[in-house]
Amino acid sequence: MSLQIEEVSSKKDLKRFIKFPFQLYKGSAAYVPPLIEFEMNTLLKEKNPSFENADARYWVVIKDGKIVGRIAAIVLDHELKEKQLARFGWIDFIDDYNVSSLLLDTAKEWIENRGANAIHGPMGFTDLDFEGALTEGFDELATQATIYNYPYYIDHYKEWGMEASVSWTEMRGGVPKEVPRRVKRAASIVTGRFKLSVKKFKKTKDLLKYANGVFEVLNASYANLYGYHALTPKQIDYYIDQYFSFVRREYICIVVNEDDKVIGFGISLPSLSTAFQKAKGSLFPFGFIHVLRSFLWGKHIDLFLIGILPEYQKMGAIALIIDDLCSTYIKKGANCVSNGPALDDNHAILNSWREFNLEPKIKRSVFLRKF
Repeated sequence: MSLQIEEVSSKKDLKRFIKFPFQLYKGSAAYVPPLIEFEMNTLLKEKNPSFENADARYWVVIKDGKIVGRIAAIVLDHELKEKQLARFGWIDFIDDYNVSSLLLDTAKEWIENRGANAIHGPMGFTDLDFEGALTEGFDELATQATIYNYPYYIDHYKEWGMEASVSWTEMRGGVPKEVPRRVKRAASIVTGRFKLSVKKFKKTKDLLKYANGVFEVLNASYANLYGYHALTPKQIDYYIDQYFSFVRREYICIVVNEDDKVIGFGISLPSLSTAFQKAKGSLFPFGFIHVLRSFLWGKHIDLFLIGILPEYQKMGAIALIIDDLCSTYIKKGANCVSNGPALDDNHAILNSWREFNLEPKIKRSVFLRKF
């Protein structure tokens, strides 16, 4: 039977779009399914403030009455205007070149009609969405914030004429018994010389006072990174609402200067990967139990984001963040740390974590094709 491509046009269609990978990766020990409600909020125009400066279309490929592939095509207004570039994301497909090429050709046609002459991905609307195809580490358990895909995806991207345009590395390893002396000493020097300090919070809600400052640092420190575009005030409010209501204050490090201005941060959380696998896309009726257990008592820590204002990056402020977070991990009895994707040329971050004997375990890349 021939393949059919169908555009997603209703919430029912969108839910099928979101749930397709659940079936595709059924039986995979490494795949971590997302929460369906979270995905709906990201992909619905009326929910996600990114659509104020973006547009997107979603399609699925049908074979014998079943979905065998999906893709999102995304146009960011500023990226299109400045670079004639658009994105693809939320892409999954069976190992059939006819399916992958139909998906990518359809996305290409739509973005060409919008004025783009190149496409890159997988990427989302912002840097906080899923991005980067997995290229190494297929047997490693994914985090709830990263893409998992089968190895054959990379061959399909290359067959369609794409090349890797940027790559990230994720490191993993055990928590040391103590913070290395060199890090401790550097943190002490930075504290005294530049009058920086780590904020401590008695209540999680006290973090909210500094939430906007965290995103201001994110915008400034990530400004020159691949594919990053500054978050708007509405996007910041959206992410504060999404994330800051679900954090462990002790696993967040916020560094301030003598004026109590946020100059750096590190955000981590007990891994929810196994909990999300058990939840199977929904917190209810029982998924929240698994998530709550991992949230409160998990010993594997995922370090999602680190950001430092550019003017403080060469002052050694990173040592203050790593010292604080690692001290917390030791105190809480954590036994494993996974860091978020770091660009391969971000030597400061990668070298800092090598001090703790973390090893490169996962690689991922964004692929680009010009036309």
